[in-house]
Amino acid sequence: MKRFVFILLALLILVPGAIIGYQVLHEPDREFSAVPVVNVAGQVERGAYLARAGDCMACHTIRGGQAYAGGRAIPTPFGTIYAPNITPHAETGIGQWTPDDFWQALHNGKSKDGSFLYPAFPYPNYTRVTRADSDAMFAYFRTLEPVNQPNRRHGLRFPYNQRLLLGIWRALNFRPGVFTPQSGQSAEWNRGAYLVQGLGHCSACHTSRTSLGGSDIKFDLGGGLIPILNWYAPSLTSGAEAGLGNWDQQHIADLLKTGVSARGAVYGPMAEVVRESLQHLADDDIRAMSGYLKSLPQSGSPPSPPAVADTQETKDVLALGEQLYRKHCADCHRENGTGYPPAYPPLAGNRSLTTASAINPVRMVLNGGYPPSTGGNPRPYGMPPFAHEFNDAQVAAVVSYLRNAWGNKAAAVSAVEVSRYRGSTLD
Repeated sequence: MKRFVFILLALLILVPGAIIGYQVLHEPDREFSAVPVVNVAGQVERGAYLARAGDCMACHTIRGGQAYAGGRAIPTPFGTIYAPNITPHAETGIGQWTPDDFWQALHNGKSKDGSFLYPAFPYPNYTRVTRADSDAMFAYFRTLEPVNQPNRRHGLRFPYNQRLLLGIWRALNFRPGVFTPQSGQSAEWNRGAYLVQGLGHCSACHTSRTSLGGSDIKFDLGGGLIPILNWYAPSLTSGAEAGLGNWDQQHIADLLKTGVSARGAVYGPMAEVVRESLQHLADDDIRAMSGYLKSLPQSGSPPSPPAVADTQETKDVLALGEQLYRKHCADCHRENGTGYPPAYPPLAGNRSLTTASAINPVRMVLNGGYPPSTGGNPRPYGMPPFAHEFNDAQVAAVVSYLRNAWGNKAAAVSAVEVSRYRGSTLD
């Protein structure tokens, strides 16, 4: 018996140790080395464009702070992570990094000293970035003004604050590899796939997470709650949610480029993505992304939520919701829910209202919201907040009505659910 216990203990120590050791030593794709560039100015310009495409500033700039100097708090279920300074400051930034160090961070999720990076930095997506694009981004970051701003220590709970244990997480959730074009697809489709899967890191939000924070690859782009933001990113592969298979490609492109289209508008975290990143992309890249997103197979998503129960209590809730809607919402969204797109999006048939999680419509009713101000939509129409006017039961009633009017069908919302998100903000 003692021998069995000894062997078991040895395995429990040796196997994780071997996994971590492999992850420490493994540095894939070392053959992708830096290539000398003749047009340095062109490389820097391209790097600036790619940094926009990756929306790097969103995480690496604190509100009101200097660009890319880090410090922004990223709350996670495991504690708070603080984005690092990526300006070229020699002591507090990446001023002593080489193009190889930067490539290792993007491609293999390791810092200059070889330590594992936390996957709040979306290197499981960035690993697909080519070496040339990595070098261009690094060349751009080297031109930034150096900012002397020390990095903050992460506020993670034990055992998540033990970086070496990320070796086990990586073995379960991370597969390094540069994007490989599909031979049966067009150059435009492959460009769209490269941007969506890589720098765009769309799956970082639009894919559900496991209990340890890894993306559930069985439901890639199949929708999921964004715990760090308290928003639900809908499925891009299901017609029951935000699946784009039956959208006109131009409407998808409009949504990505301007934040509004004939089919709806972006809000919440996606509004920031459009404002800070997507609106600045070339039309060719937007067209490539929209074509790729439209081509995604419409399968592999969770089932649609059940309709509301047919009880008198539910009928009373929906009647109250309809009364509130007619008084406060119908002027913009019309009594039949068709709205006045693109300024006021339609609610009838709006899949963002009927997702399994009702967190998004609840937060919109409570806090209001605007599509982003973009070059294609410089003065967006927005929705006022009703948190000061509606109590939790009233918000629950109007959201339940929206989820079950004009052919929409989804579960009712309770006042308890509403109270959970009252006071939540984007950050």
